[in-house]
Amino acid sequence: MSAASVSVESVTKRFSGHTAVNQLSMEVASGGIFGLLGPNGAGKSTTIRLIMGILQPDQGKVVLFGSDHGSRKLSQRIGYLPEERGLYKKMKVLDHLIFLGETKGIGRADARRRAQDWLERLGVSEWALKKVEDLSKGMQQKVQFAGALLHEPELVILDEPFSGLDPVNAQVMKDIVVAIAAEGRTVLFSTHVMEQAERMCDRIAIIARGETVVSGTLAQVKEDFGGRHVALGFTHDKQRAERILADRSVVARVDDYGVAAELQMAEGADPEQLLAALVREGVGLRRFEVVEPSLHAIFIAKVGAEAATAHAGEAA
Repeated sequence: MSAASVSVESVTKRFSGHTAVNQLSMEVASGGIFGLLGPNGAGKSTTIRLIMGILQPDQGKVVLFGSDHGSRKLSQRIGYLPEERGLYKKMKVLDHLIFLGETKGIGRADARRRAQDWLERLGVSEWALKKVEDLSKGMQQKVQFAGALLHEPELVILDEPFSGLDPVNAQVMKDIVVAIAAEGRTVLFSTHVMEQAERMCDRIAIIARGETVVSGTLAQVKEDFGGRHVALGFTHDKQRAERILADRSVVARVDDYGVAAELQMAEGADPEQLLAALVREGVGLRRFEVVEPSLHAIFIAKVGAEAATAHAGEAA
């Protein structure tokens, strides 16, 4: 197996004069979880379609497993969950999964066994003989997720895999993604929800307006971002803290969560002096902690206020 499962090399893709992806380069090393991050409209799905060979780049190339022959010739090594969920509504769930397995070269009996195992693992085995159209959207999503994994692919590509799922079902799928990576396989998933990526990813790339903004291991991205960061939690209305937090000689940036906040200290400012000032002001604190920067804070700083505002509204 190549050191990199996916290499995107200076890829550009245009649609009717609009540049969706612009000279984008990134490398997904084999093994672990890679997060392709960005606001909606950043070019994430276009990038994934280019990787999958659904679209062809206008410039640059995509290399999979060290080969530039394209994903279609390597499809048995790849599992793909597209952003546009799509199943044959009139088919029975079990039959649908058997069909998907057979398209990946699995014998019918083996495909049936694997499908039953996956339905059990995902908690939808009682729906095996029901038509797809009888399932909720969340359950259909789990079925399509199973279909992407049935043939035990080396590379799993998931486009917004947790979108629209309730917390319980999202957690079931997240646990499976983590387990797949622990087996040594590679997972590439896109999301605009930074909290998901921060909890799961080993490596990330943040893109905006079709261009790479930052990439690397999660630890390296945080280290490169730098600065001293403080997490605050307030016991009640933080109005008394506003004057202190607005002082740019002390606080360079505030990511405000209402009853909590993440701060980046101004250059040369001391967190202990900030704490002393808050105490003197009578601010009720339930948390004051010097922390590494969150991926959410890095995203807002790197992507820009306009895209970050759109991200926050769509993630809500």
